[in-house]
Amino acid sequence: MSEANRKHLAEMREKALLGGGKERLEAQHKKGKLTARERLNLLLDDGSFKEVDMFVQHRATDFGLADQKYLGDGVVTGSGTINGRLVFVFSQDFTVFGGSLSGAHAAKICKIMDMALKVGAPVIGLNDSGGARIQEGVVSLGGYADIFLRNTLVSGVIPQISAVLGPCAGGAVYSPAITDFVFMVENTSYMFVTGPNVVKTVTHEEVTFEELGGAVTHATKSGVAHFACANEGIALEKIRTLLSYIPSNNMEDPPRLVPTDDPNRCDQELDSIVPDNPNKPYNIKDVITRVFDDGEFFEVQELYAGNIVVGFARLDGRPVGVIANQPAVLAGVLDIDSSLKGARFVRFCDAFNIPLVVFEDVPGFLPGTDQEWRGIIKHGAKLLYAFAEATVPKVTVITRKAYGGAYDVMNSKHIRGDFNFAWPSAEIAVMGPKGAVEIIFKKDIMRAEDREAAIEEKTREYREKFANPFIAAEYGYIDDVILPSETRPRLIHAMRVLENKVDTNPKRKHGNIPL
Repeated sequence: MSEANRKHLAEMREKALLGGGKERLEAQHKKGKLTARERLNLLLDDGSFKEVDMFVQHRATDFGLADQKYLGDGVVTGSGTINGRLVFVFSQDFTVFGGSLSGAHAAKICKIMDMALKVGAPVIGLNDSGGARIQEGVVSLGGYADIFLRNTLVSGVIPQISAVLGPCAGGAVYSPAITDFVFMVENTSYMFVTGPNVVKTVTHEEVTFEELGGAVTHATKSGVAHFACANEGIALEKIRTLLSYIPSNNMEDPPRLVPTDDPNRCDQELDSIVPDNPNKPYNIKDVITRVFDDGEFFEVQELYAGNIVVGFARLDGRPVGVIANQPAVLAGVLDIDSSLKGARFVRFCDAFNIPLVVFEDVPGFLPGTDQEWRGIIKHGAKLLYAFAEATVPKVTVITRKAYGGAYDVMNSKHIRGDFNFAWPSAEIAVMGPKGAVEIIFKKDIMRAEDREAAIEEKTREYREKFANPFIAAEYGYIDDVILPSETRPRLIHAMRVLENKVDTNPKRKHGNIPL
């Protein structure tokens, strides 16, 4: 190769690395944001990134665009490794046309998504874009649709992770929404279909960007964001952690680590963790951290629907998905938000061969007109559908209450739970003792001289019969009643037994989940 060619290549690469130019790169830093390439350097293993389409430029000529061309056209694409595992990435460059999406920009993203599907590797998108490039009109809109289609077709085949690190508005929000996990950064990123100005015009509401679609809003109110992070570095590090629990595609098992925690370890503290008073709360996370390897638990959607807890942990080095009712929040009751949160997580784990461990302490579904009118029936059915449909190993531990339909929903034996254990403190019944007594013994109570005393006596009788797991065990609905302290070794044994489990669903195009 001639020296002239070598020099020209070096100059072209240097030009591409500058994005929209030094001034715009500095402006990005002044906003507290990293550049597109700095983000990739933090996300990927050192020196692993290999870029493609560095020299792509848009092909538009209207509105003066013919004179405004930048190498890469506002998005950096390629592949690299995270902890040695192959991933494909795109990182939008806000310094070039505000990261706006053109036809060429979209084609670059589609190319790496197509390659990721062919080789079975995750796709990670770092979003920082002003939206569709207006000057390109329908071409940019078509580019979004091309991406949406791929998001949909690869869903459940390869993991898709989105980090929203700047603006993401209008049609642009639907690509992250289809992906498996969404990370946002507080005070610098936002997502919304229509911005504050349009909202004010249409509904006369005064709202800031952060209030309308900021990280905290989407992590607490809408559930759109799975993680709200204090800064970009934390967000990118959390993505690396997340990937350590999940496989590269739906044909692989999750990555296993050499365990450092004794598989036979028992924890006597668990024997006293459930209060004697059935109405007194406790923190289910104290159970989770005592049971799983090294006390580690990677929680998902921590700030949303706190009455259910979901996330990843390991048992004897093997990743599992954890779903647990949280008695410390709304008594662990199931409502619309918690049902949606749980169902989505269960379906992700099932799609990617991640076994499920359920900790159950649920008094039922949340009553009230608000829940009924907003569709608790169909939304609660989503969680039921997700558990029933799942074919991965599924193990449930009932720690205390398992009342009504919620008992069925939370991975009961009747919907193909593989191992169903209960602690001695478990209460399995159609409803709580007091409510049941007031129905069953209504006439006796009405005739009693002291109705409160009669209710108390009948409640005690009912509790003695049903406030234990042995009736369910008698029918085989509970496989074993175990001491809380031996939960860890029993779960590990169950997962070893189920390691080669094969289960199938009837042949079909797809089911019709109650959306």
